[in-house]
Amino acid sequence: MTISSSLNAGVAGLSANATRLASISDNIANSSTYGYKRVQTDFHSMVISSSGGTYSAGGTRATTQRLIDERGPLVSTSNPTDLAVRGRGMLPVASATEVASGNGTPQMLLTTTGSFRTDANGILTSESGLVLLGWPALPDGTVPSYPRDTSEGLEPVQINVNQFSGEPTTRMSLGVNLPATETDATASGDSQELSIEYYDNLGTSESIRVEFVPTIPASGSSNEWTMTLRDTASGGAVIGEYVLRFDDSRTSGGTLASVTTVSGGTYDAATGTMIVNVAGGPIEIDIGNIGESDGITQLSDRFAPVSISKDGSPVGNMTSVEVDANGYVHAFFDTGITRTIYKVPLVDLPNPNGMVALDRQTYLPSPESGTYFLWDAGEGPTGDIVSYAREESATDVANELTEMIQTQRAYSSNAKVIQTVDEMLQETTNIKR
Repeated sequence: MTISSSLNAGVAGLSANATRLASISDNIANSSTYGYKRVQTDFHSMVISSSGGTYSAGGTRATTQRLIDERGPLVSTSNPTDLAVRGRGMLPVASATEVASGNGTPQMLLTTTGSFRTDANGILTSESGLVLLGWPALPDGTVPSYPRDTSEGLEPVQINVNQFSGEPTTRMSLGVNLPATETDATASGDSQELSIEYYDNLGTSESIRVEFVPTIPASGSSNEWTMTLRDTASGGAVIGEYVLRFDDSRTSGGTLASVTTVSGGTYDAATGTMIVNVAGGPIEIDIGNIGESDGITQLSDRFAPVSISKDGSPVGNMTSVEVDANGYVHAFFDTGITRTIYKVPLVDLPNPNGMVALDRQTYLPSPESGTYFLWDAGEGPTGDIVSYAREESATDVANELTEMIQTQRAYSSNAKVIQTVDEMLQETTNIKR
């Protein structure tokens, strides 16, 4: 009966608009929730009657979808580990309770923003109980290759705020000028000494003592010096001895003409370096190339250490941690060194809206979302990671209120249809009295 189908259609309209109002209320309630993704409700007509014959109203059906790929605006914060994704991709996280239980690898969840701070164990955890996941770096700061189609290599990002760190010295460069007058036959033959500090494998300060002894000829000038290197960590033992001859021509006067190795690592003329072994291991020393004035020279009548540079640093305390745009987690120490300790990837899927939505603005990959892949931030289809930032809710309150007015009117209209059908049925019942 057509009039009965009208009643059913009105009831379906009430149910569909009630569903739409529920999604609107959810969106408005989360208008201040960081990282919230708006829920959208669509209506689909239901056709009951086939072509021809008596028409029967089918009504409507409501379907909801969370628009996970819709992003909210980014706002700045004062916390360096407040993170947001700018562009495509999502941050891998895990439940803090699951991490604390220690029952195997925690399940990877995805989110687009989070305010992470260290907990009692130094693990970066958000106020909603989400732990940031990343790939751990090696002691030298490099990140090895990890599988990209699984979360097996991901670990909770743990920051040891009481961590000490030092960098051993592996390379130094000597820019020294030796007095040309000291190689004359009439010179006194006094040696020139220089002490260069370096840091061993434990961050302890040691020194390489460099002694330059001129060769005094019977007449004229020899333009020759003997350079002896001694290591204080080895009780002053000689770790290298070299005979330096300098050019006195008009075009290349004062530059190295030749270097003869007496002991220690062989001088490499192509790079201008030699490798000597101190107590903690090898150190590469750059004294300059043959014919170049970029290292040790012999000019004028003064001994002058012009430029002494080296790498390495003493032991220092960690002062802060930051995440750069490519997902590298850097630890900063009060000695001025920076060390990479983790790398946070961005996870991308073919259909982000197909993921399963969970609480705390987290999502779980599903068969509908497609297979995920862990990208380096800023590569492939993914965007970059913004620190000192949070992503606001994707809800537009003005638009939601407008849709609420439309929903209210549609609900009232469907209620009016039911009221009208009721009156018509009453009239039908009144035909026989």
